[in-house]
Amino acid sequence: MAILARSFAAAILLLSTTTFGFAANKVIIILDASGSMWAQIDGKPKLEIARESLRTVLQSVPAADEIGFMAYGHREKGSCDDIQLIVSPQAGSASAISAAADSMKFLGKTPLTAAVKQAAEALRYTEDKATVVLITDGLETCGGDPCALGKELEASGVDFTADVVGFGLTADEGKQIACLADNTGGKYIQASDEKALQEALVETVAAPAPALEPAPAPAPEPAKSEFNFMPTVVLAEGGDPVTDGNAWEVFKAKSDGTRGDNITTEYGDYKANLEPGDYIIVARDGEAKVEQKIKIEAGQVYMPLFTLNAGTLILHPRPSQGADVVSGAAVVIAYPGVDNPPTYYGDTKVVLPAGDEKVTVTIGQGVVTETIPLAAGRVIDKDIIVGVGHVVANAYYAAEGDKADGSGIGFKVLKAKKKIDGTRDEVTYAYGPDSKFDLPPDDYVLIATVDLAVVEQPFSVKVGEFQDLKVAMDAGVLAITAPGTSKIEIFETKKDINGNRKSIGYAYDEKYQAAIAAGDYAVVSEKSDNSKKEGTVTVKAGERVELTVQ
Repeated sequence: MAILARSFAAAILLLSTTTFGFAANKVIIILDASGSMWAQIDGKPKLEIARESLRTVLQSVPAADEIGFMAYGHREKGSCDDIQLIVSPQAGSASAISAAADSMKFLGKTPLTAAVKQAAEALRYTEDKATVVLITDGLETCGGDPCALGKELEASGVDFTADVVGFGLTADEGKQIACLADNTGGKYIQASDEKALQEALVETVAAPAPALEPAPAPAPEPAKSEFNFMPTVVLAEGGDPVTDGNAWEVFKAKSDGTRGDNITTEYGDYKANLEPGDYIIVARDGEAKVEQKIKIEAGQVYMPLFTLNAGTLILHPRPSQGADVVSGAAVVIAYPGVDNPPTYYGDTKVVLPAGDEKVTVTIGQGVVTETIPLAAGRVIDKDIIVGVGHVVANAYYAAEGDKADGSGIGFKVLKAKKKIDGTRDEVTYAYGPDSKFDLPPDDYVLIATVDLAVVEQPFSVKVGEFQDLKVAMDAGVLAITAPGTSKIEIFETKKDINGNRKSIGYAYDEKYQAAIAAGDYAVVSEKSDNSKKEGTVTVKAGERVELTVQ
């Protein structure tokens, strides 16, 4: 346990030394605060290891480094929108980050892709050098594509890097998120394999590369009176020049005509003085790109035209006609020539190669796919209606009674129609009060659970309809005290044909409290010497009853 905790701390220290210490860029640490962090390693919750490791490493980070802190899954169960920048990047933020991590709850889902995207935007990654350090013990659970996001951030960022620490992941699971680091030139560290992690730390942390002496300043070049390379890029033939949001990549050309070293990457209206030689110039805007081979000769001025053959797609994902745009809606666009379609969220505006754009939008459990023909130079601005209704579910101990708002509350949504074997297809689930569901129109069954009480309630969903689903559990709260006992067990009073009573629930403690369906029960307490005492109790809906067995 201690070795793994030290290894996890060293993994974060690796990122702090290679990213924080030697680069004057801002950094945001993203911590997975999903419910799975309660899982234990050698009897200690992973969340405690994470807190201790953060506190230890942050004490070693130079005070001048500007570090921020973001978390997801720490405020709501079952929400893909629960992402928060808790500490903005700033110098001397170590104590604020440690305090935030120490007071954080761990209970939600894992929208890691959306969190990395939001952190990159908070760092203004398209304008400044930026680094994100993601610490996660699980894979994406909100439909995001971390591999595609890595490519997107690398393509559009000035100098963006994502480092990923996979805490407790298997090797196969690690491969599914390592691409986020690989696609941005970052590092993936697997903190579940002790031997592999130690080898990585020996190579990178135990013997870090020495700081390089600054290179001597080059001799100033003679002043040049004019530019010799002034390219123009347009979306379509005859279109206006694009001067905002576009990028230029300049490569030396090898003797075989392929790309050599990258000379520079520039943005917007680009003008330059290039040394004589052969080049490959790549013009980009959004997902569209085109390249040309250019031969620069002394004394000549070149003004090549680059035509992207692309259009602009503006999409507004809505659950129903006239409803507000859902910021967490996942928008996947498969454009001509792409192998791994990128994922956007909420309102989406992107330049795409002309052709048929296959757009898939997901809101909750609703999914709609539409093919949109896009001509070069055209702008298409449209709503995408997914067609879902919104349901908020809550459990009440009794009709018109108190609302259940503690732990142990869960909701599972099933299709109402049974299959040939009598079972129903599970649609989705959520935990806690005010559980939210976006569902396609259909008939469903909601299985509500509050501790030991379970109730099924059918309901139907219509597009655009908001439904406040209140489930009467017909249950009360049973509080049992059995001094000196080692186990408390609750039974139905009615015996089956063999004389046995059905066990409802138990606890290895002197006290046991749980919500339970209204009815008559037998409570048996058992001491360490196997002696038993029994009592009976009647539970009424919406009421609390206390029982002492001794």
